[in-house]
Amino acid sequence: MRSLALIVAILVACVGAVAQANRPGAPASEKNPPAGSTVLPSDKHDGLTISVDPYTDSQRAKDKFGKSANPLPAGILPVEVFLTNETPHPLKVDLATVQLEVHFERGKQDLDWLSVRRVATLIVHPGGVPASPSERRFPIGIPTASKDKKVDSISEVLRPFALDSDVIPPLGKIHGFLFFNVSHDFEAALQSSLYVPDVVVLPDKTPMMFFEVPLTRKK
Repeated sequence: MRSLALIVAILVACVGAVAQANRPGAPASEKNPPAGSTVLPSDKHDGLTISVDPYTDSQRAKDKFGKSANPLPAGILPVEVFLTNETPHPLKVDLATVQLEVHFERGKQDLDWLSVRRVATLIVHPGGVPASPSERRFPIGIPTASKDKKVDSISEVLRPFALDSDVIPPLGKIHGFLFFNVSHDFEAALQSSLYVPDVVVLPDKTPMMFFEVPLTRKK
C-alpha cells in the first residue's frame, strides 16, 4: 500500500509539472526554451540540464511582464529557469534551497529568491509599505490582516510566470521565473551563478550532484 501511494503521488506531481510546462494561454514561445544563435548558460549532468535566462534589459522585461508588473525598476532581477529531464525517471528539485550566488571582488553573497507576493509588494511600494491607521491602533507584535488591491493585481500578473513546480517529469521539461532582489546592481548580478544544490531522483530519492549555472550569456 505504501508503494502504491508513493506511485500515485509521483504521478500527480508529474501531471502538475506538465501543466506548468504547457500552461493554458501561454504563447508557443513561452512553452519551450528560446531557440536561435544565442546559447543560454547551462549546467548539465546525470541527464538533467538547467539553463537560465536573466532579464536585465528593462524593455525586454516590460514586454514580458507588462509595464505595471515590470520588476526591474524595483531592483529585482527576473531569471527564467529551464529544467530538462532526459532520464526515464521523475526528478524533484528542492526550490527552497535554490539561491543566486552574487560574486564580488571581496567575496560573494547568497540571495534567496522572492515569493510572487513579495515581488509585487516591492513593485507597488518600493519605499516600504506604509502603516494604515487601523494597523497603528493595535499593540506591537500583534499581526493584522492587510488588503492591498494593487499588490493583489500585480501578483495575479506575475504568478503564471513563476517557477512553481518542483517535479520534472520523465523525458520532460518545466520552466518559469525566479525573482531576486539585487538592489538595482544588475551588472554584479550578471557575474553571478544560480546554485541548485538539492535534486533527487524519484521514487528512491537518490541525490544528484549540485548544479551551478553562470548567468553570463554565451554567444
